[in-house]
Amino acid sequence: MSDASKPYDLVVVGAGINGLGVARDAASRGLRVVLLEQDDLCSGVSAWSGRLVHGGLRYLEHRDVALVRESLRERERLFRLAPHLVRPKRLIMPFYSHNKRPAWLIRVGMLVYDALSFDKRTGRHEILSRSALLRRFAGIDTDGLGGAAVFTDGQVEYAERLCVEVALAARGAGADIRTKARVEEPLIEGGQVVGVRYRDTSSGGGDTLHEVRGHVVLNVAGPWIDRVFRRGAPEQPRLNGGTKGSHLVVDPFPGAPDDVVYYESKADGRLVLVIPWMGRYLIGTTDLRFDDDPSLARCDAAEMCYLLEEVNTLIPEARLTRDDVLFTYSGVRPLPYAPDVEEWEIPRSHVLHDHAPDLPNVVTVVGGKLTTYRQLAEDAVDDVFRRLGRTAPRCVTAYLPLPGAVGDPREVGEALTALGLSTTSVVRLVQLYGGRALDVVAAGGHEVLDEDSGALVAELFFAVDHELARTLTDVLARRLLLAFEPGHGREAAGRAADLLGERLGWSSEQRASQLAEYEEWLTRLAVPAP
Repeated sequence: MSDASKPYDLVVVGAGINGLGVARDAASRGLRVVLLEQDDLCSGVSAWSGRLVHGGLRYLEHRDVALVRESLRERERLFRLAPHLVRPKRLIMPFYSHNKRPAWLIRVGMLVYDALSFDKRTGRHEILSRSALLRRFAGIDTDGLGGAAVFTDGQVEYAERLCVEVALAARGAGADIRTKARVEEPLIEGGQVVGVRYRDTSSGGGDTLHEVRGHVVLNVAGPWIDRVFRRGAPEQPRLNGGTKGSHLVVDPFPGAPDDVVYYESKADGRLVLVIPWMGRYLIGTTDLRFDDDPSLARCDAAEMCYLLEEVNTLIPEARLTRDDVLFTYSGVRPLPYAPDVEEWEIPRSHVLHDHAPDLPNVVTVVGGKLTTYRQLAEDAVDDVFRRLGRTAPRCVTAYLPLPGAVGDPREVGEALTALGLSTTSVVRLVQLYGGRALDVVAAGGHEVLDEDSGALVAELFFAVDHELARTLTDVLARRLLLAFEPGHGREAAGRAADLLGERLGWSSEQRASQLAEYEEWLTRLAVPAP
């Protein structure tokens, strides 16, 4: 039966972590769901954060206790539901005499943080003396240093893989997920929105608009929310007030910490992070107003200089320069529009905005964070049931592990080793796929695609056959993550294009086009000119 003759209960726009979470929750509660994404899973802001799953310690400054409690609760759930991807990580918060937040206030914050995370399985905070801190982090600047607080939050090194697994769980529950499908305008009949029109953005997709019908349309496009219905609809109020956050990626450097360091800038009091990531370090982040298309966000020279100066001040022996920056990335946070509020003060909680009476049956999700995506989805789907005039069944996503959270990682690793895989490949497969690592090998064998990372040819085929990837960029950037390895996967890209081309029937011209598109995507990681 065609889409036009059988409406969905819910049309979700956007395949970031929040849209995928909504699709999974709705489908698991019996709704008929379609998700439309203009590019690929996790192709927007979900991939460009600091990749921390945190309780929102600094939200205590805004007295947003409810958001902190929600974040801490959801952090603990992710530790249980996706332990192969989300892991506890210790953070150091130094006490400096220049801090705007005095040590006593941070200590109070730590006590409140522990109290609000009463159900956690990780350790409580501890206060380190100056000498104890220097034993733990010898490279830290000692000028005005009085000690530090150490506490636990979480890290998701591979945010892309988290999104993929939520998407697979959504599809497994019955959701229809369509990538390369950019929503262009609402479908309006009798004064009611009854669906949307979308364009196929894949190569050869053409200019034809396709229709999909649904009783409720949920706009979960992150920083793109104001750009979804610019055609065919009355002008809507501005909802997104996103700010740009940029990160630098560098190799390990003299004095680098083993823990995440979360510290107050001496220059302007902003909170800056140094984060161990994929054997390297993330340095971030900035917080700048950004009104352009979010896909155009790039780290600029001023941001790079600011972040380099910050880390060199914190760790004097680092002496990092532009030449040490391997690549950068930037994303636009999906924050509410608040033009008269300082960037750091913009609320981080999510809001459901009803577009009635102009666009009845359309709701936009404003805001949202990686950590709390599951709770946001639960709230949004409860609202959808209300709009459908149906009683909402109990949400079950708080108890359902993600697909890779099966089996004992050690046993999976031993089984892969017994198959003759190298240690590098075994560690990689377990970290990226969890218990599904054995499925990857079973689907495509042991042949190595990239020696340095240990990536297998089988992963290419698994990505397109089982993980909704459609292009070379989808595969290398958001399934295998070779884009973030040394060389950005360029050495493997040609062979990958040929192997995928054989699998998917790409012509030689299409393979060349896929390689060109990947090179274009890699410009997002460019180091800005001085």
